[in-house]
Amino acid sequence: MGSFVSSLLRGGGTGEADPSSAEPSRVSTFHSSASWQLHFKNSEASSQLMVIDFAASWCGPCKFMEPIVHAIASTYTDVDFAKIDVDELPDVAQEFNVQAMPTFVLVKKGKEVDRVVGAKKDELQKKIEKHMALLPSS
Repeated sequence: MGSFVSSLLRGGGTGEADPSSAEPSRVSTFHSSASWQLHFKNSEASSQLMVIDFAASWCGPCKFMEPIVHAIASTYTDVDFAKIDVDELPDVAQEFNVQAMPTFVLVKKGKEVDRVVGAKKDELQKKIEKHMALLPSS
């Protein structure tokens, strides 16, 4: 976990490589509201599932879930994973009514379809599978 905090302090960017892995992360981290809004706007046109991980650097359960989220992102390569630090982008957290961390918001076509509050790996995985399987409504 220390390497994650150091990468944040060094100003790590979107899709930053995990130092313990040879491949880049499939979780996009957003450090500005403008870059997040652009990414979110682009996702509204797609029926691809997006999982937004709302976390905080000081949150123990968030740190516990971080490697799990990266593993899930590597498994479900057709799902868009985004990470928002609630202290860095409080406006985005407020927009999604995030009141506890971690909160995982599942979005399709710009609309929330589900959410998981807390470090609940199995529940998160089940909800991702459920919403991936759903055909986009016409």
